[in-house]
Amino acid sequence: MLTGCLTALITPFARGAIDEKALTELVEWQIASGIDGLVPCGSTGESATLSHDEHLAVLRIVVQAARKRVPVIAGTGSNSTAEAIRLTRGAEEAGADGALLISPYYNRPTQDGIFQHYAAVAEATRLPLLVYNIPVRTASNITAETMARLSRVRNIVGVKEASGSMAQVIDTLDACGTDFAVFAGDDVITLPIMAAGGHGVISVAANMMPREMTELTTALRAGNLTSARTVQARLLPLIRATGLEVNPIPVKTAMAMMGRCTDELRLPLTPLTPANCEKLAAVLREYRLV
Repeated sequence: MLTGCLTALITPFARGAIDEKALTELVEWQIASGIDGLVPCGSTGESATLSHDEHLAVLRIVVQAARKRVPVIAGTGSNSTAEAIRLTRGAEEAGADGALLISPYYNRPTQDGIFQHYAAVAEATRLPLLVYNIPVRTASNITAETMARLSRVRNIVGVKEASGSMAQVIDTLDACGTDFAVFAGDDVITLPIMAAGGHGVISVAANMMPREMTELTTALRAGNLTSARTVQARLLPLIRATGLEVNPIPVKTAMAMMGRCTDELRLPLTPLTPANCEKLAAVLREYRLV
């Protein structure tokens, strides 16, 4: 079962192309820092602007660099079921250990449409699948009742939960049972979700501080809430800084300031504003990251 802290990896670019060297070095550093897993090609990895070939190239680079030391859970979601199946099969062929699929966006399917979408992808692959519920990006919410239906599909094993509702998280935990892995989809809610019975976090901040984010989930898995509260409080300014502008603009900028990649983004994402750059740099100096 997947547990702990999984990093929602950025995708480094250089002169318009994937920076294979920077991505490989990032994977190595993450694993050396004790991270529990890696999630490339999610929204933090700018998957919406990757071509199909680039998407698979990123997955192959990460899988090869990880060398089975930690699980690689590939972002393979789409609002087209056929495209999600194609990406998921590509991830399976690339050697990924699982896949994370955002709920279909823009076309706003019904709850049954959402269920049928995931069921079709599950039928087309042997990979374990994580559902990704983030209504702010998809304009639809996966209810606890629908999640319970999904949890009964043989290879749908969990959810990255970013609905923003702890009541829904608790309902999902109750409806799906302890074998269904519920991950925080937002770093700031790691503590309450895991305290309620969740399994971990798929983390943006772990790009910058993988060891410390893993320390947080390790404490929570051990039931040490006092230690976990201390760690979360220490990390809170950094976590808040990742929200200065839309993800992944701040984290990509921070990683560039740390010397781990360029600050190159793809349109429609634009560089962090100068005022927010100053705020971000001040936070990074507090953590001695720059």
